Amino acid sequence: MTKYYKVGKIVNTHGVRGEVRVITSSDFSAERYAVGNKLYYFMDDTSVPVPLIVQSHRAHKNFDLLTFENHPNINDVEKYKGGFLKVHTDDRGSLEDQNGEYYYDDIIGCEVFTEEGEKLGKVKEILSPGANDVWVIQRIGKGKDILIPYIDEVVKEVLVSEKRITIHVLEGLME
Repeated sequence: MTKYYKVGKIVNTHGVRGEVRVITSSDFSAERYAVGNKLYYFMDDTSVPVPLIVQSHRAHKNFDLLTFENHPNINDVEKYKGGFLKVHTDDRGSLEDQNGEYYYDDIIGCEVFTEEGEKLGKVKEILSPGANDVWVIQRIGKGKDILIPYIDEVVKEVLVSEKRITIHVLEGLME
């Protein structure tokens, strides 16, 4: 099954020269919207993907403004309003070399261990409340979920290929 990842939502057109306003849901908008990149347009989760090649990108206020090859005017892009831009899994790129940066779906499902080797559970969700992400660990057996702040003092090692995370348990973290 082919997998796509959402990178933005087209909320409106901008001007008459085929630009669309996008609210981006990716941390890497400059890379995602680089000229020549292929994105896929979806009206909803059941629609057939429409490939679009980025012709231009610029930031404007809280939006990213994009034009696509072979879409030179507003009439060509009007139909895309309200739909989503996604990237194919093969085009997503790798964060393996980026120290401390991961895709959420790389982390969700990883087993979490203490530095002493005690298995705590699996990451079931990632929250983004503010200064840093918080990883929600579903305990083995029963018990409340453990909330782990994604900070250097706590998360010591992430091995995405092995789906394994090692943490340092700070005082009060497990209560």
